[in-house]
Amino acid sequence: MPDPMRIRAQSAGDKTTVKVLMSHEMETGQRKDPAGKIIPAWFIQQVTAMLNGKPVFTADWGPSVSKNPFLEFVVKGAKAGDRIAITWRDSRGETRTDEATVS
Repeated sequence: MPDPMRIRAQSAGDKTTVKVLMSHEMETGQRKDPAGKIIPAWFIQQVTAMLNGKPVFTADWGPSVSKNPFLEFVVKGAKAGDRIAITWRDSRGETRTDEATVS
């Protein structure tokens, strides 16, 4: 199982800034290993953010996103104590979901 995401959600007025650091290799499928064989593509394809169980956004990603991607976004209407959940799904079908509480 992949390492947990590091999520920080801080509220300021009616806006909450959410910062997410994901742990993922993000292989493009274009590099070769020391033996000269192509390393198969393996990357995050979709990221979904939920606020208290309701979807905030969904992003479709491709192989051009860097290793261990960082995502930052702003949500309106969240308040201290609300729950932000981030889920990603990669090209191998693996998924990871982690949550944070808005502070």
